[in-house]
Amino acid sequence: MDVSSFIFFGAVAAIAFYAITLYNNLVTLKHNVDKAWSNIDVLLKQRHDELPKLVETCKQYMGYEQETLEKVMQARSAVSSAREKGDIGALGSAETQLRMGLGSLFAVAEAYPDLKANQNFQHLQSRISGLEDAIADRREFYNESVNLNNIRIEQFPDVILARMFNFKDRELLEFSEEETKDVDIKSLFA
Repeated sequence: MDVSSFIFFGAVAAIAFYAITLYNNLVTLKHNVDKAWSNIDVLLKQRHDELPKLVETCKQYMGYEQETLEKVMQARSAVSSAREKGDIGALGSAETQLRMGLGSLFAVAEAYPDLKANQNFQHLQSRISGLEDAIADRREFYNESVNLNNIRIEQFPDVILARMFNFKDRELLEFSEEETKDVDIKSLFA
């Protein structure tokens, strides 16, 4: 084998190795997004199971606050539906409604001293608040994974392999402006 053939085969081998490395990195990013989503999904399911218990506990004390309780349960249903469909945009919107409903529920609960003193309510409130914090943390990790994936599949030369192997960009989990602005506690008691 002459030197030019050796150089040619060496260059082909180097290009193949580089392409394989790029492909494997894209696969890793795709699976990191899926893993980050499944971490959120577990927490959403746990919260989904806790909310009816909270509403039932509140019903015992908050007979005249049915509208608040119904809003929480409707939002819970919307979150569950969006989660099951994998519709990230609808999930963000439903999450916003649920968080606002829970904020209203906890604010209204302040007017019911017996409810606030109830051990079951305190436990559920603490559990749901903990799940909310965990969801927020996991959402940040998910969005970072999505961002890394989306950047890589648009960068050259990764974009060539991404298009060849049909890697898709993923949607960020974003909440509406309502979610991120300060809550007006006075309006909740008006």
